[in-house]
Amino acid sequence: MEILMAFVIGILFMSATYLMLSKSLLRIIVGTGLLSHGAHMLILTMGGLKRGAAPLLGEHASSYSDPIPQALILTAIVISFGVTAFFLVLAYRAYQELGTDNMDRMRGTEGND
Repeated sequence: MEILMAFVIGILFMSATYLMLSKSLLRIIVGTGLLSHGAHMLILTMGGLKRGAAPLLGEHASSYSDPIPQALILTAIVISFGVTAFFLVLAYRAYQELGTDNMDRMRGTEGND
């Protein structure tokens, strides 16, 4: 299962890098979202894909699942949601002011006659 997750994470990182290198601001935002999802899956996979009971005191189980990766991912999801919301508001405001989402036209390097 870890091998499959490694391929999925690699594809997410690959597509996120491709989208973040594009000229459209919305594609860059989608790329950062994919990158954060890939990082969440990487944390979960590195924590170990084990099946077990919840780590509760007083319960006797043969194996327990580790709660630390889930707690880290929950924190990372909240942070990535906030960053994505900020990027969307920033992109909307930039589009209102400049009338484009093309990064080259925002910089002013593409033929400002």
